[in-house]
Amino acid sequence: MHIAFFGLQYYEKYKVHYQRMIDKLEKSHCDISINNLFYQKLESNVKFNKNPMLYEKYSDFKQKPDTLISVGGDGTILDSITMISDSNIPILGINMGRLGFLSSVSHEEVDIAIDAILHNNYILDKRALLSLKTDSNLFGNLNFALNELTIQKKDHLSMIKIHVYMDDQFLNSYWSDGLLISTPTGSTAYSLSVGGPIVTPGSENFTISPIAPHNLTVRPIVIPNNSVIKLKVQGRSPSFLVGLDSRFETIDSSVELVVSKSNFKINLIQIGNRSFFDTIREKLNWGLDIRN
Repeated sequence: MHIAFFGLQYYEKYKVHYQRMIDKLEKSHCDISINNLFYQKLESNVKFNKNPMLYEKYSDFKQKPDTLISVGGDGTILDSITMISDSNIPILGINMGRLGFLSSVSHEEVDIAIDAILHNNYILDKRALLSLKTDSNLFGNLNFALNELTIQKKDHLSMIKIHVYMDDQFLNSYWSDGLLISTPTGSTAYSLSVGGPIVTPGSENFTISPIAPHNLTVRPIVIPNNSVIKLKVQGRSPSFLVGLDSRFETIDSSVELVVSKSNFKINLIQIGNRSFFDTIREKLNWGLDIRN
């Protein structure tokens, strides 16, 4: 079995958990690959009986990994997706970060998680993504997002105006600091903080939510994810920011943004019987009530 690790940060307090993962996989005669940046942080702190294979990009793999283990927080998972793209490699998120919503396996569950991978004792949670098209191919091959597309003003001078069309029908012009188009996965990320609804992962929709709208009657709206959304941005500033998850580019008002459902999904590994509702109750205190 070929197991790839992807990480960005090393946390000394979790040293024993890093070692346990490596020990269990080596004992099971797994081939181990690690991205260069993460290995540079691990090599002086974790013992390897056999040097792992190192990689920078997906094409560096001589053999397709059976599983990719993302070690960190939710941001690490988002970065790992840009690495594997549409390869269908299952991703296990080990939470060494803060919230750990996507990377829902805690460091204390490392043994259970590794055993589950070795014995194929898990389920795959397939998550839809959105894709972005522009005439200039703004994000190149990384024109997709698991959480959201973001449009924001680039300076602090004034709000911007965003014209939105859904399937060539005019939806609205938003006067605001920006706009989010989020997937169900992204509904518990940035979208949640601007008043968007929580959406269950299997829902086939997008949520459009303004950021700090200058209009009391504007609210988030949920639309089918087979819709094609077109956006045009105007403002006093000559340039604006467009983001796909944590990646940002600059555009001007001449650029039209076309958002649709991506043609591939991401496979997140779920261990045990923890449900989406268990996660939002635990991580977000959803429904917390002293009467319960």
